[in-house]
Amino acid sequence: MDFGILDHLDRNDLALRDYFEARMKFVEAYDRNGFYSYHIAEHHSTPLGMAPSPTVYMAAVAQRTKNLRFGPLVFALPFYSPLRLVEEIAMVDQMSGGRVDMGFGRGASPIEMQYHGIKFEDAEPMLREGLEVVLNGLSNKRLTHHGEFYNYDDVPIEIEPFQKPHPPIWYGSSSAESAQRAAARGLNIVNLDTPERAAIVMAAYREAWTRLRAAEPLPKLGIGRFIVVAETDEAALEAARRAYPKWHRNFSWLYHVHGRSPMRGERSKDFDSLRDVERKGIAGSPKTVIDYLSKQAREIGFNYLVGQFAFGDLTEKEVLTSIDLFGKHVMPALRSL
Repeated sequence: MDFGILDHLDRNDLALRDYFEARMKFVEAYDRNGFYSYHIAEHHSTPLGMAPSPTVYMAAVAQRTKNLRFGPLVFALPFYSPLRLVEEIAMVDQMSGGRVDMGFGRGASPIEMQYHGIKFEDAEPMLREGLEVVLNGLSNKRLTHHGEFYNYDDVPIEIEPFQKPHPPIWYGSSSAESAQRAAARGLNIVNLDTPERAAIVMAAYREAWTRLRAAEPLPKLGIGRFIVVAETDEAALEAARRAYPKWHRNFSWLYHVHGRSPMRGERSKDFDSLRDVERKGIAGSPKTVIDYLSKQAREIGFNYLVGQFAFGDLTEKEVLTSIDLFGKHVMPALRSL
């Protein structure tokens, strides 16, 4: 099993300069503890996401780490000029020595699309066409494309990615059908669902992989969970119970401003419900965290655990302690599963 990180970069009470510096200390800790990849969310005009320009943020991450991979999960592709994105991905991949991971999506929020003048009904076809352009541009010295939304005629591509033909692609998969499509293309996946739903996704991916590509090594099948580790269960739970509602307010803020509900419905509003009802998070001592995540690993069948360690108003000390305890105690125990 390998280990990654998911970071919404949701806002807390720190001044933004201090906020970003704290995040850089966290990525240094992820790097030091041997995590595989740091996945960041892209959101706009909302306290849910302080990295609305992932490539700008990624350039800073590249300079503060040595081995950690990183990338968006996902680039909200309709928000971009695909040609400009090709150039930015290639730049950061070169600057990092080939540590960029890529994920692409249409964007999670119709409200964010509205702010940027994107019609919701256009987002899915823009994603499909834009992805074709980006992969073409990253893989070739000239870019030609004529479509509904984008047109390029023999454009020179003067900067190429370090990884060939392009950085690895990650896919957010939440259904058996999407998992089968990802398996057919050999993509890494991350799922954020309950254990029951996630197990269906993982089983569908493994079935399709065995049927279509059994001779190849299995990609990373990831599950995302909120994780807080402290020396005692009491200390971890106190921090998680305080911080998670702040994250939840950030998650729901833009929808509530507009009098709407999130597209996939409201999430648990308190950490105990997240842990016990949805079973999407754990806070505790290293032993408690190991027991909880080991059980889910057997139940779901994932081989890549993606922890959300920094959220809400967790302090710098709380997050760094959590990361280091996870790296020292939890990772070795779960690797042996």
